[in-house]
Amino acid sequence: MSITYTKMHGLGNDYLYIETEKNDHPDWPELSRQMSHRHLGAGSDGIILIMPGETHEFKMRIFNADGSEAETCGNGIRCFAKYVYEKGLTDQTEFTIETLGGPNGVVLTVKDGEVVFVRSNMGTPKFERAEIPMEGPEGQVKEEAIEVDGQTYAITCANIGNPHAVVFVDGASGDQLLELAQTVGPLIEKHPSFTQRTNVEFVNVLDRQNIVMRIWERGSGITMASGSGSCGAALASMITGRVDRKVQVHLVYGELGIEWSEADGNVYQEGPATEVYTGEWPL
Repeated sequence: MSITYTKMHGLGNDYLYIETEKNDHPDWPELSRQMSHRHLGAGSDGIILIMPGETHEFKMRIFNADGSEAETCGNGIRCFAKYVYEKGLTDQTEFTIETLGGPNGVVLTVKDGEVVFVRSNMGTPKFERAEIPMEGPEGQVKEEAIEVDGQTYAITCANIGNPHAVVFVDGASGDQLLELAQTVGPLIEKHPSFTQRTNVEFVNVLDRQNIVMRIWERGSGITMASGSGSCGAALASMITGRVDRKVQVHLVYGELGIEWSEADGNVYQEGPATEVYTGEWPL
């Protein structure tokens, strides 16, 4: 007995994709903890289940490396879309994927049968404190002081299917942002104000169209990229007046394009998706 999986990544944010119609397991969270281990497993930020949808053709479930279940995953959605198209599960280049965070429409750019870019509709962002969710008075959370380990940080929050807390660090390099993500990120993630924990992004704004971001991802720790995290970082930059409504988010291994549309109020992300290999996990 074994589980067949395909490892894929979006700019280094890697997941193991499993078709539930071909594979079954009694404990998906435990399987994710085992398979995701960087030294004892296949190594990933988690597993993503490819399932039949309830109101649409496909449904996606995401389990982080620690076994917790995530509402949505921007990089995961792009890789999911590439998988189902290139594996022949659909011949459509526009379709909708169901997630715990809501439906996400995708549009595929295909060249010679290969999906080279995916643009996904991440839905309408939420900014009210109760929608993050975060304890405290009503209103948006914009550059609000939060204390962790004796230090105070200004956070700006957004929810784009999952929660994000953003800290701006002017003039910081990618390495400096990464160090903050590693040391401060887990403290903010588990701060008691966040009732469901939170993803944490550290951002340096380069200009009105470009930001640099590093992330501590809830349930997975440091990841090389995050689609929803890029959306959260971009939205926080937008509502604090730092950038325009369309930006490039610079990550470790490339860039994601994020747009908050004035036409429909939805957030769109566009970027690549890459297949690494297919393997079997013994049970």
